[in-house]
Amino acid sequence: MLARKGILPDGFLLTRLAEDATHPSRLRSKSQRARFITKSGSCNVAHKNIREQGRFLQDVFTTMVDLKWQHSLLIFTSAFLCSWMLFAMAWWLLAFAHGDLEPRDPDGIGHVPCVTAIHSFTSAFLFSIEVQVTIGFGGRMVTEECPLAIMVLIIQNILGLIVNAVMLGCVFMKTAQANRRAETLIFSRNAVIAPRNGRPTFMFRVGDLRKSMIISATIQLQVIRRTVTAEGEVIPVCQLDIQVENPLRSNGIFLVSPLIVSHTIERSSPLYEISAQSLATEDLEIVVILEGVVETTGITMQARTSYTPEEILWGRRFVSIMTEEDGRYSVDYSKFGNTVPVRMPALSAKELDHTRGVQEKGPAEGQPQGWGLVRAGRGGYRRGGRTTCDGAAASRPWYAQADKEEDKKGGLKKAVKLEEIGREIMEESIEEMSD
Repeated sequence: MLARKGILPDGFLLTRLAEDATHPSRLRSKSQRARFITKSGSCNVAHKNIREQGRFLQDVFTTMVDLKWQHSLLIFTSAFLCSWMLFAMAWWLLAFAHGDLEPRDPDGIGHVPCVTAIHSFTSAFLFSIEVQVTIGFGGRMVTEECPLAIMVLIIQNILGLIVNAVMLGCVFMKTAQANRRAETLIFSRNAVIAPRNGRPTFMFRVGDLRKSMIISATIQLQVIRRTVTAEGEVIPVCQLDIQVENPLRSNGIFLVSPLIVSHTIERSSPLYEISAQSLATEDLEIVVILEGVVETTGITMQARTSYTPEEILWGRRFVSIMTEEDGRYSVDYSKFGNTVPVRMPALSAKELDHTRGVQEKGPAEGQPQGWGLVRAGRGGYRRGGRTTCDGAAASRPWYAQADKEEDKKGGLKKAVKLEEIGREIMEESIEEMSD
C-alpha cells in the first residue's frame, strides 16, 4: 500500500510558490482571461435576468442546500422562531377563549384550564417551545377539558418533526457535500506538452492526499473554445472531448498514488494544430473532470480544474516523486508540480506529421537516401540499409529479410542471412588466421 500523507504538507505550498516564481513574466504580462472553471473547481458563470424565479421554490430542499451557510442558518433560525410564535399564539387564543387568563382565586377548584400554568403570552410561548422540542419541564400540561387543545398539540408535534427533519437533512447534506471530499484531490498548477513515445503529448498530474480511496474513478478532458462554422455561425462555447491515454481503452484510473494523465496529440485531437508559438494566442480552455465514489461514505464526488494557454508549458516534463523506502512506496508531494525542460521542436503535431511524411517518401521523390555497410555472407560486404533522415529505419529495409540465392547445380535454394557489420569482427579475424 502506498504511503500517503493525510494533510497538505508545508513543502507543497512552497512548491506552489516556486512554480509561480518560475514563470512570473508569462503569467503577469498577459491580461487575465475569463475562464469557465477556476483552479479550485468552481464554475465561473454568472446567471442573470432569470425571470422564472419560482422554479427554485419548487425544489426547496436543493435550494436550501445550495445556499451559503449564513443564509441557511438565518432560514433555520427563522423557521424555528416562526413555528414557536405561531403555536404560542394558538395556545394563547385557546386560553383566552376558555377564560384561563382571567384572575382567579388560587384556592378555587371549580375551573379547569385547557393548559395549566398559562397566564400570559410569555407562558404560552414557553409551553410552545416545550411541546415542539419535547423538553417537558412538567410545570405546564394539557388537560382533558379542551379537545381542541389536544388537536393543536398533535398538529404541533407533527409539524415540529417535519421542520426538524428538513433542517437536519439540510445540515447533513451541506456538511457531507461531495465537493468537500474534492478539497483533498489536487491537480498540478501547470500542464505540460512533451514528447512521449515519439509523439507530442499533453500531460498533467493528479493526486489524492487522503488514504481512503476513490472507487471507480474516471477522468474526462474537454476543450472549450470559440469556433466558427462553415456558415459563419459563431459558437462561443464549443465543447470537444479529449481521449485520455489508458491501456484499458477507458477513462478509468486507479488513484492509489499521484498519476500523470496524458493525451497523445494526434490527427483527431483538438490540439493537433497548436505549436509553441500559437499556444500563447489560442483562445481555449482545457477542463479536467474527475468523478468517483468516496470509499468511506459512498457518495459520488466530482473534482474539477482547468488549464488555460498561460498554464500549459511547452517542452517540459514532470519529475518523478515516488521512491521505494523500506519495502513501501513513498510519495514526495513537495515536488508535485516540479517540471524539467526536455528537447522538443516548436512545431505543431500537424507540422511534424507533414515533415515526417515528406521524409519517408523515399528516393523516388528526390529525397536523400542513407546507406550503411552490411555483411552478405562470409568475407563480403555490400552497401544497403536505407534509413530516413531523422535516423529511424525504414519500414521494410531490403536487408530485413534473408536473401534467397538459387543454387544452379542442385536446383536448391539456400538463405543467406545478412548481418550488420561490427558485431563479430574479432571472431572473424581469428577464424581467418586459423584457416
